[in-house]
Amino acid sequence: MGMNILDTIVAQKRVEIERLPRQVISPELLQAAVHRRGDLRGFTGALQKPRAGDIALIAEVKKASPSAGVLCPNFDPVRIARDFEVAGASCLSILTDERFFQGSLEYLKQIRQAVSLPLLRKDFIIDERQILEAIEWGADAILLIVAILDDRQLSHYQQLAQACGLSALVEVHEEEELNRALQAGSELIGVNNRNLKTFKVDLAITENLGARVLGHRPAGRKLLVAESGIHTRSDVERVKASGAQAILVGESLMKDGDVRRKAGELLGLGSP
Repeated sequence: MGMNILDTIVAQKRVEIERLPRQVISPELLQAAVHRRGDLRGFTGALQKPRAGDIALIAEVKKASPSAGVLCPNFDPVRIARDFEVAGASCLSILTDERFFQGSLEYLKQIRQAVSLPLLRKDFIIDERQILEAIEWGADAILLIVAILDDRQLSHYQQLAQACGLSALVEVHEEEELNRALQAGSELIGVNNRNLKTFKVDLAITENLGARVLGHRPAGRKLLVAESGIHTRSDVERVKASGAQAILVGESLMKDGDVRRKAGELLGLGSP
């Protein structure tokens, strides 16, 4: 069986990680890095109280994707981030993968200086050194994709994030991955409607898994984020009815051309 896109990305990520300095990443080291940087913006807290509309929007600064190619030819990450902030986004997601998404850690740094919203480093994290890197370049949250991590990594990376005040958005696509996330005590759960192996999108994924997330709350309340495939206000209403309190949207915002209008439409602030 050949490699799917996700396998290909992870293989490339391993090559990139080899270039990072070898060091033991302890909670203390990460705390010191946060302290050096100064401000930490509460990512999860920002999702609990939407800035505009009836759902929290995590707007994604995204130039390209393997499935859709280049989404935004005249890409100006700082201008886009500012537009998202004005439009009422609660948080921003910044693609930092270079090879497949034409992202950059540099964008994270530039955007941090330009807006006051909490920032997610959107990348494929398979090594704790990437968590240190996320802090150093300006992230307040990291993405942990259950499909590419074993149980030990998932728990360990979550604990490291927690120890230094970062949020961890734990992404699942199917029931077995959700079970693993719940087992690991994940509280911020992203349901990706896109299958990362085939890139096929289906909003029913959020509907199917949403009830499980919200019904499972022995310790603290879970916060559900619907990711991918959200193009219209009716899509937003559909995932909201499934229990999503936040949406992560990249493609439909980036392709629209009028970021503020599109964000307003998704947030139910009235479309033109």
